[in-house]
Amino acid sequence: MNALGIKKYSAPSVGPKPSNLSPWFITGFTDAEGCFSISIYKDSTRPIGWRVCAEFLIGLHKKDVGLLSEIQAYLGGIGRIGKFAKDAYALRVNTIGHMVKIIHHFDKYPLISQKHADYLLWREIIMMMQRKEHITPEGLLTILSLRASLNLGLSDSLKIAFPRIIPVIRPKVQVMAVPDGEWLAGFTSGEGCFFVFVSQSLTHAIGYKVQLIFQITQHSRDEILIQSLISYLGCGKLVTSSDSKVQFRVEKFSDNYEKIVQFFGNHSIRGVKLEDFKDWSTVAKLMWNREHLTPFPWGGGPPPQGNWI
Repeated sequence: MNALGIKKYSAPSVGPKPSNLSPWFITGFTDAEGCFSISIYKDSTRPIGWRVCAEFLIGLHKKDVGLLSEIQAYLGGIGRIGKFAKDAYALRVNTIGHMVKIIHHFDKYPLISQKHADYLLWREIIMMMQRKEHITPEGLLTILSLRASLNLGLSDSLKIAFPRIIPVIRPKVQVMAVPDGEWLAGFTSGEGCFFVFVSQSLTHAIGYKVQLIFQITQHSRDEILIQSLISYLGCGKLVTSSDSKVQFRVEKFSDNYEKIVQFFGNHSIRGVKLEDFKDWSTVAKLMWNREHLTPFPWGGGPPPQGNWI
């Protein structure tokens, strides 16, 4: 109480709930799902007639909005979460001060996929914007050269408006080993798949066989990174396809049960994919106990063939 006999109350703290995410999880998840965006468009209210907008974005299905909130909390509550597309929400960070905080994170915990090259180009543009160089004709031309090597390059309209722009040389990403188990947990939370296949089999007593598959798919430009997962986890193989995709795939049951289940038991999957992993792990345990070789416990005949999870 104060001198007047009035009891004092402290106001509850306001701010984002604390996050227990690892910084390497944030980086791994961004390697999978993050986007470093630069937009350039005409604006008659600007002295040079063009506006430059930058953004860091992670877009997910609406079922994973909770994970977006966790990521936002880890980043100190910066940015905003809102509807991004049908059934999708996104965390968007698009003010200079907040994007500089994003830079601080990825400078300390660097991306290891080819997305790191996009980040470096984006980072350079943010630094130019912080110095106000984007509002000068010379700065705009430099940003256009950087943007021409970022993501899918310049739009057709920008190519017409600025036909003499020469793209900068895209940064070369040095191949890095997985820096931490939490990086792989984050990357898998974005790009991993846990499959249970049930198919007919003449060699199994009950007429069906069950197979577990763990898989991570990426563009072929990240083939070296995907191949490195084989040595990191001590299992799996590299599978290539004609649509410019590469996969890290684990098909051997003992590897899935003894290595994959154990690894993600120590480095947690996050978001709705955690439920897939839990179901997949339950099936793995049933198979370890050979219960998948017994008649169907629900008594209604065999389950649908194909992918359960």
